[in-house]
Amino acid sequence: MDAILNLCKRRGFVFPSSEIYGGLNGFFDYGPLGVELRNNIKQAWWQDFVHRRDDIVGLDSSIIHHPTTWKASGHVENFTDPLVDCRESKMRYRADQLFFAAVRVAGETIGYVSVLEDEGMQAKAEEAAQDLKRKLARQGALEPVVLRDFTEASPEEIPLVPSPATGKPGSLTPPRSFNMMFQTHVGAMQDASAVAYLRPETAQGIFINFKNVVDTGRVKLPFGIAQVGKAFRNEINPRNFIFRSREFEQMEIEYFIAPTADWEAAHKGWIESCLAWFESIGIPRSKLSLYAHPKEKLAHYSKGTVDIMFEFPFGVQELQGVAARGDFDLTQHSEVSGTRLDWFDEAGKTRFIPHVIEPSVGVDRVFLALLATAYHEDEVEGEKRVVLRLPARVAPYKAAVFPLLKNKPELVERAKALHARLRRRFNVYYDEAGAIGRRYRRQDEIGTPYGITVDFETVEKQAGVTVRDRDTLEQVRMSEDDLVRFLDEKVGG
Repeated sequence: MDAILNLCKRRGFVFPSSEIYGGLNGFFDYGPLGVELRNNIKQAWWQDFVHRRDDIVGLDSSIIHHPTTWKASGHVENFTDPLVDCRESKMRYRADQLFFAAVRVAGETIGYVSVLEDEGMQAKAEEAAQDLKRKLARQGALEPVVLRDFTEASPEEIPLVPSPATGKPGSLTPPRSFNMMFQTHVGAMQDASAVAYLRPETAQGIFINFKNVVDTGRVKLPFGIAQVGKAFRNEINPRNFIFRSREFEQMEIEYFIAPTADWEAAHKGWIESCLAWFESIGIPRSKLSLYAHPKEKLAHYSKGTVDIMFEFPFGVQELQGVAARGDFDLTQHSEVSGTRLDWFDEAGKTRFIPHVIEPSVGVDRVFLALLATAYHEDEVEGEKRVVLRLPARVAPYKAAVFPLLKNKPELVERAKALHARLRRRFNVYYDEAGAIGRRYRRQDEIGTPYGITVDFETVEKQAGVTVRDRDTLEQVRMSEDDLVRFLDEKVGG
């Protein structure tokens, strides 16, 4: 993970937001290469799930909705996390990410240890338990450390659990609910009548526009509405780089089906479609797994939710959620707004509220998963090489054009002309600085799949250009016309 963080900052993928003022926790800015990779991810998703399907249409709703939207959807009441404070350090934690264990020696409890949910938390807890045993100089075998969720602690145990910040017991407060929506005001007034919220998800913008799309979109059930857009959550503990941040971007579909349809089959079908899409952009199935939410932990709207999990450097975590939302959202908005958000079935001459399958994935998490998958280190000609093996479809630059030598005008002129021709169709880079090997390495490090070199044979013998493959290091010659056709084939999805 440290290597990825270093690469992101050094090569202009991701920067800490407001860095010159010390940064702002949970917010990030995407640099020249990062914005290209993000745009390519979104474009690939839109092409595959909207343009290449007959049953999906698009939408772009506003970030701020009428505040009653969030009362109807349940967010005002239910969109909360359990929060605990450390009275001494003033640090705040999500209680459901905090785990603790009693430390027992020879059957006697000698104290407690606590750790945050993270990779290796069991090992960290056992190490902390050993430290506590040494500090208290207790003899006897340390019993196995059994971690428990902090939210399951009894009131008697809470004062004994040490803060992860200080290691001292007694400084953590009992859990309390914390609503994660960012509050703002609309208009000139700053009172309760002007309170609004930045949307914490893109889904509700789709539901409140359901009637508009049905009336204008010439859609037929089953059909979906897709949206890509920003969402905002006031996370208690943003962590793991861009994995959990306070501003992020979602790619989301609400797929509407008849209430008589087999929702479990539809749900499973969308899970498989999402798995296949991840593979198509370079995230292998071997790094993906499925986690079905147990019934007692389902969201208030969900009939069934399955998370697609990815093997991140910091542990296996959620990459995408696929939820069966039933008819909860449309029913709620119909009742609260007084507007009928239903479907008229021409064949049966009946009206009903459709049910919904929702595949929702974060652009930023896909971005991070791609970097984690693509990052490799190897050795070429005795030198260490960092290479991002990004598929051409999502790579920031599709190719880089080089003159073999920058002090030969005929090579430079031909390379610039080729670059100008290619950039009409592809995002390509031009570089003439330094030895050709160094230029190759720079492009390898940012994921450019093909290096195109204009040399003396190109100019003097009209022998075409040399095309170097980033991953195999093989070089082949081809004409400029063949090169355009080659890139067309390789870059497309």
